[in-house]
Amino acid sequence: MTSQPLPSASTSTTPVIILLALAAFASSSAFRICDPLLPVFANEFNVRTAQASSAVTYFSIAYGVMQFFYGPVGDRYGKFLVLSLATLGCAAGSLLVAFAPTLGVLEFGRFISGATAAGIIPLSMAWIGDHVPYEQRQATLARYLLGSISGIAIGQLLGGVFADTVGWRWAFIFLAIIYLVVGSLLISRRRHVVELPASGGIRLLDPVREVWAQPWARIVLVVVCLEGAFVFGPLAFVPAYLHERHEIAVAWAGGISGLFAAGALIYAFYAKSFVRRFGEYRLAIAGGCMMAFAFAVYWFSSVWYWSVLASLLSGLGYYLLHAVLQTHATQMAPAIRGTAVALFASFLFFGQSVGVILASVAVDHLDLAAVFPIGIFGLPILAIVFAWRLQKRQAAQASA
Repeated sequence: MTSQPLPSASTSTTPVIILLALAAFASSSAFRICDPLLPVFANEFNVRTAQASSAVTYFSIAYGVMQFFYGPVGDRYGKFLVLSLATLGCAAGSLLVAFAPTLGVLEFGRFISGATAAGIIPLSMAWIGDHVPYEQRQATLARYLLGSISGIAIGQLLGGVFADTVGWRWAFIFLAIIYLVVGSLLISRRRHVVELPASGGIRLLDPVREVWAQPWARIVLVVVCLEGAFVFGPLAFVPAYLHERHEIAVAWAGGISGLFAAGALIYAFYAKSFVRRFGEYRLAIAGGCMMAFAFAVYWFSSVWYWSVLASLLSGLGYYLLHAVLQTHATQMAPAIRGTAVALFASFLFFGQSVGVILASVAVDHLDLAAVFPIGIFGLPILAIVFAWRLQKRQAAQASA
């Protein structure tokens, strides 16, 4: 299966990218909304906090697995069409969670939510890759990420606020409404979007093999998988840790953890300056080391307000490293960009799932603070190794 570069759209891509950012906002909100709710789920369904973390794990597993479907389907039928329908489909999973009578039903609803949300951000990035030249792509992706980043912050905050006021179930009703509105706006815009789907049938494994056959693609995919484990395994338990250690309300704990997005916004606004001044190699190392320092601040701080700094630094550090990986993901296989970026997302969310599972085991056998060494030791090593390989690749390209 092959795909051709799309022609320039007859109208500006800006209105479309705004809608894609809104869809990313909804998807990211759904992903992070359960973080501050884990203690609430544990109380409601009479389980341990580590068991309640399945609400995060099921979403991540479904999100990762479904990338093998959405990438080829998006390449075949049109990325914008597929992600628009997926946005509408997300409402069903959110409503199922909202009315779940048991933890099992809630887990199923989260699985459905992840399976449908899986088509939004990766296909949006691939669409941007089709329409925006490489030299402008990192800055454009940074602007697009404002939607995703805002969703991370608002999702965590909404979870805590609804839990402390009208009840956690209303958080998912609110999410369902967002999905319906954004999905309808995307569908209404579809006739203005230029797409050139690939010809032929859908072959799920051939394009995946084509991406994996490239050595640099394998490096990017493995690194983003480990990044997901080292970052989001510990982060899933930050609100519960703040709630337990500093005895602050669930809403406050979720809000402080949600400042991760504020740090990420710093990157989004200054992405072009960061790249121009430091280059990808230094940004990757700085990102890994900054996140490790942030996790150390969470762990050793004796008062809650140091966690504000930790959340800001973790968000900025994450995007310093992740944005480099993300930009390379859009260029791994331009002819089947939908599949390549979807595979990138699959590895990221598989890593997140493994990270949450490992972190929950640590919490079960030790305590909530035991999650932080995962990131403190893993992230600097990962960033340095990736930066070394990136520098070798850039040197080889320059000499060629």
